[in-house]
Amino acid sequence: MSEQGKKRLSDEADVLLIGAGIMSATLGALLRELEPSWTQVVFERLDGPAQESSYALNNAGTGHSALCELNYTPEKNGKVDVSKAMTINEKFQLSRQFWAHQLGDDVLTDPQEFINPVPHVSYAQGEDQIDYLRRRFDSLSANHMFPNMQFTRDASEFAEKLPLMAKGRDFAAEPVAISWTNVGTDINYGALTKQFLDDAKKKGTVIRYGHEVIGLKRNGKFWEASVRNVHTGDKQVVRARFVFVGAGGYALDLLRKARVPEVRGYAGFPISGLWLRTTNPELVSQHQAKVYGKAKVGAPPMSVPHLDLRVIDGQQSLLFGPYGGWSPKFLKKGSYLDLFKSIRPDNIPSYLGVAATNVDLVKYLVEEVFKDFDGRIDVLRDYYPEANGKDWEIAIAGQRVQVIKPVGAPTFGSLEFGTALVNDQDGTIAGILGASPGASITPAAMLELIERCFGEHLIDWADKIHEMFPTYGTSLKRDAKAYESQWEMTQSALGLADEQIEL
Repeated sequence: MSEQGKKRLSDEADVLLIGAGIMSATLGALLRELEPSWTQVVFERLDGPAQESSYALNNAGTGHSALCELNYTPEKNGKVDVSKAMTINEKFQLSRQFWAHQLGDDVLTDPQEFINPVPHVSYAQGEDQIDYLRRRFDSLSANHMFPNMQFTRDASEFAEKLPLMAKGRDFAAEPVAISWTNVGTDINYGALTKQFLDDAKKKGTVIRYGHEVIGLKRNGKFWEASVRNVHTGDKQVVRARFVFVGAGGYALDLLRKARVPEVRGYAGFPISGLWLRTTNPELVSQHQAKVYGKAKVGAPPMSVPHLDLRVIDGQQSLLFGPYGGWSPKFLKKGSYLDLFKSIRPDNIPSYLGVAATNVDLVKYLVEEVFKDFDGRIDVLRDYYPEANGKDWEIAIAGQRVQVIKPVGAPTFGSLEFGTALVNDQDGTIAGILGASPGASITPAAMLELIERCFGEHLIDWADKIHEMFPTYGTSLKRDAKAYESQWEMTQSALGLADEQIEL
């Protein structure tokens, strides 16, 4: 090898994490506990941590445990299917356990910076929705993972619980109902990410902001990552034994560049969004909850309307939306050429299949794109009838790339609205694709990654994994005692027990 070649390959690590968001931060923390001797390096194309999907205003900030999100409990053949809600709730309990453990080990420092109690409410308008909500409530409230869930269609009780939404409402013209629980949470994933990465840096993890991974190539037992300094244009090559691609919308492209066969035929459909936001303390004081309703026909799940109390850097505000939109960018700070660059011969059938079978989605996005500010306020009035545009401003939400999976004829492509973990057969490279519930269930997703990619270490790591996740391997939806025990522990450790907001 030439002297120049030796210099280019001078950087080496056991673990390479691409992207400085909640996914990479969580995996890095997990692996530091399991193998403290392994070296880690993080590359982030932007100039700081958590500036894309993990940034507070780029996501809903909901601790997704399916307490209120109606898209996790679809109606099938006249019955409310709660299986997905149960699964998501179990996964979120693993998140709580992991964060509690990290606080105990002083990896995380202040829970109030990233998690706060906020009641979760489901909202129904009209008799059909009320009937659905009642049946959903009956199914979920019967399980111990949905504690103290309540339901009402009484107008006076609605007004007592949600005074802002009751103002100016004609309850006689359109009946409404809500189900709720006081044990929901609001989460600032950006603040959580920063706490993880602050600890990582203290423990020797090399974090390089303003550095973009532009290529990945397998060379023997190593992956060689081509890295470009986005400010100077200087390039280097870094070798790693394991690579995690937590690059948001750019993850699919990097996995393709790495020639990971498992992503052959995969494509991505970008969806953007906007919020309406108010910091008016008079309005905020009258709405101390997250209220989720039903999505419009054709709307993607990430565009399910909700009026939320948010706690960001200690300040309370209300967000409503998100309003769906469309951009060919795969990241908020990406390129308008992203979508077109992603088209390859092997995924063209997937794109065409989705285009042919999602006409309602296309129609919805076109309507959203052309909606002006007054039109968005009109939508808000379904939740808050007396909404005044003077109290609200536009806040741009994050950019999401929904996964399009290749399937057989006649559709060829399936548009997925969840989070997907993809790894190669050898378990040397993995990446996260998709969106919601995403950040909320990151620890569970990273546990799955460890099972897939580090299976040979699981016996040696078993005790440590159970220390971090006391109910690992336990079915919480079936074991009420295990659920209640871990719940009490995490409520205390996360500082939620004494701070609960009563709706």
